[in-house]
Order: sequence, then structure tokens, then C-alpha cells
Amino acid sequence: MRPPIQRLPLRPGVFEKVCWQCTHRALRQADWAPRAAGATIEGARPLSRSALPPAPAVASGLPRHRFRAGFFLSNALLARFNGTSQQQQQQQEEPASSVNSISASLPPDASSRLADTAARAPAHSARRTLSALLSLSKPRLTVLVVLSAMVPYALYPVPTFLSSSALAASAPSLSPLTLLFLTTGTALCSAAANALNMLYEPGTDARMTRTRNRPLVRRLLTTRAAVAFAIGCGVAGTAALYLGVNPTVAFLGAANIALYAGAYTTLKRVSAVNTWVGAVVGGIPPLMGWAAAAGESATGDGTWRELLFASDGSSLGGWLFAGLLFAWQFPHFMSLSWGIREEYKAAGLRMLCWVNPARNARVALRYSLVFLPLCLGLCAAGVTEWGFALTSLPVNAWLVREAVKFWRYEGHKGSARSLFWASVWHLPVIMVLALAQKKGMWARVWRSVAGEPDEEDDEYDDDDAEWVEGAGTGAGAGAGAGAGNVGPTVDLRK
Repeated sequence: MRPPIQRLPLRPGVFEKVCWQCTHRALRQADWAPRAAGATIEGARPLSRSALPPAPAVASGLPRHRFRAGFFLSNALLARFNGTSQQQQQQQEEPASSVNSISASLPPDASSRLADTAARAPAHSARRTLSALLSLSKPRLTVLVVLSAMVPYALYPVPTFLSSSALAASAPSLSPLTLLFLTTGTALCSAAANALNMLYEPGTDARMTRTRNRPLVRRLLTTRAAVAFAIGCGVAGTAALYLGVNPTVAFLGAANIALYAGAYTTLKRVSAVNTWVGAVVGGIPPLMGWAAAAGESATGDGTWRELLFASDGSSLGGWLFAGLLFAWQFPHFMSLSWGIREEYKAAGLRMLCWVNPARNARVALRYSLVFLPLCLGLCAAGVTEWGFALTSLPVNAWLVREAVKFWRYEGHKGSARSLFWASVWHLPVIMVLALAQKKGMWARVWRSVAGEPDEEDDEYDDDDAEWVEGAGTGAGAGAGAGAGNVGPTVDLRK
């Protein structure tokens, strides 16, 4: 704490705007203890007789202490007079051991564990090679990317949920085979991008505690093997998306590899804008899942315009999911990076957590507020029921609350750690709530259980009947004209 203000007078015996923290600190500084029982405080009296023991007579040779005016002012007022902020005071008083509090509380990531497994395996063994290659793909991040593509695919508004076209040929449905190609191709593209990222910055990874156990840093793999793995995963993933899904999704997968390994990785040393580029990378997989489902029920030529920019507004849900993942990156990464900001600075990576800590907190708060309108937008677009706006409100409010604390204290007082864990739980809860409240899903389940006909299926049956009727009429007329109207016409409606 800064020295108290000398020029502010204090009337003896009158306590206004008492700061208890400063009072207790003053008592400790006054050595109010049994070993210094003779110390007294002049110009002030105890707040209550039970709080402090009665001061005995002054012993000879002991120093005399007095409360000063600054001890009885609030910390905010003291900071205003002293020309400093509370955050600066907290930074001065906060111990250096709390800088890495977030990274210390996190369990070892999957890449580090796989690298340890590879290091314990015999040299040139298949187990060592497979573990090191799997570590290159960053398994946890890859799983998150795949899940962020699967959820929009499952939430695409079609009548039938994951049914085979052979079982429901009259209505468009989501194909399990397409989902298999989507997940496999997305996982391979993510693995390629992560491997290229590790190939580009092994020197930087060696300087940070989070990344120093990566396989290329520990020389568990050769550079040639890592390059072959990255190229093979990229080619195989893009081919799976092109052949098993559609060309639009394949292009998005290849673009994500280029953005992550090319733009994001190289910008980390140049500008803090790299965080926004990384957020764009996180927002593309949901758009891939939505475009994959849209291709299943496309009525036109199935080009990228129809899948991503449909004239009837059906592609709005995919962009809302992409915006949700884009916005989520900021409270998650800003709070995570704040705990290791000194390591980023030492490694030469220009992250906002140390370049501009105040803006780092503002950005986290700003994008935390975006989830409220995004969830409402999913309801308005017909992706989820309107109850989703209500059920997602508590978890969104929790994230905003932690982001406000992170902004107010600029990461101190445990606010960064609280926001990080809030973001970790926020995304899966939002996804599960959206899946559980897909538009019309429970109504179709109820009609199926109760044995009632599905209104949407009836609409498709009526369309098919009209088409068959028209075809039969045309065929009958053509047959009658060609045969001179000899014999009865065939009614195809039977």
C-alpha cells in the first residue's frame, strides 16, 4: 500500500470511512502483540472494547505509534489522491507465484502425456512413433473442433434426424455416412494444421512451460516425419470432405489449414491481431457442419452460394453458430493467456495479455456479451425452440459475471482463473442445451410415441402424390393418343 496522505486531517476519536484492511495493517505495524503490549496509539480509540484489549501504561523504551489520516480512508479514495489505480496497487502487492496460477491448476494436456508415453517407449518402436504422431495432432483440440462441426450438422432443420434414406425416402434426412466423412475429414484437417503449427515454432515452444513437452521440442520425431504426417493428413482430410461431403466443405477445411498454419502462426510474432485470426479459424468448423447438412437437402445446384448464402435465409443458423464459436475464443483465450503472459513476452509472441492488459480484459468482456443475442438469434432462425433463450440465460449470465470481474480487476484476485473455467464449461453446456431443444424435435418424438402422423411427413407425401398423379395423367393421355384411344387408360395412383 502507498504511504498515507499527510495533509488530510483527522479528528481524534471520530471514525468515518474506515477501511478495516488498512486498520488491521496499521495495528500490525504498531506491533500490537503481547510482546509489545506497551505500544499505544495516539489520536484514536478502539472501535469496540471487545475488538482490542485495553492499552496499558506506556513502557519505557517502546516506540509510540499513531494512526494517520490515510488509514481511515477507503482504498479507492486513497488511490485517487495518490494518482494510482487499484489494479496497479494489486499488481504491486500480488506475489509473483500467482502469475502462473492458471497453468499450474491445469492438468497436463493430451499432447504432453502422449509425448511422455513416446519417450518411455523403445526407440524406433511402433508405439513410440504412433504416440508422437498422435501428439502432433493435439488430440483434445482436434476433438473440440470435430464436436463443433457435428453439433451444427445435427441441428440443421430437416424432418428426420440421422435416418437412412432407405428408411425415409419421402423426406430429406441427415445421412450417417455423410456424418462419418465429415468427422473424419475435419479431424484430419485439424491434425494437419496443428502439426504444421508445431513444425513452424519449435524454438518458441521450448521457452514455454505449456509447450516444452511437445514431440518436436523433445526430438521424439524427425522433421521429415512430421512434415510427411502433416501433408498426409491435409491431403486425406480434404479428399474425404470433397468425396464424401461436398466441395464447399472441402474448401472450408483446406482454408482452415492455411489460416491456422499460415496466417495465425506467423502473425503471433508480428501483431496481437493474431488472436482475431485464430478466432476465425475456430468459427469455420461449425460452418462446415452446417454446409454439410445443407448439401443433403439442397434443391438447386448445391454450390457454395446455396449452402452458405441461401436466398431463403436457411443458412443463417450456420453463421450464428460460427459467430458463437468465434466469440467464445476471446474470453477463453484472454483469461488463459493472462496467467502465462510473462512467458509469451519472453518468447516474443505478441499477445494482448502483455501488450495491452487493459484492452485484453475489455475484449474478453465485450465478446462475452455477444452470447445473449446469438442465442436469441438461434431461436429466431428456427434452429432451436424459444425455450433455449431462457435455459441458456443462466450460463451466459455466469460467463458475463466472470468477464466483468476479469475486466474490473484486470486478471488479478483470481478473476482470470474464474473466467477461464467458466468458459471451459460454457461452450459444452450451450451445445447440449441447443441439441436438447432442436426446433420441433420433441414434437416429432411425441407424435412417434403417441402414434400420431407427422405433419411434415404428410406434406412430403402429398407432394409425392401430386407428382405421381401428374405423371400418371400425362402417361395415360400419351398412351391413349398413340393407340387411337383403344383400351382403358391405366391409373397409376392405384
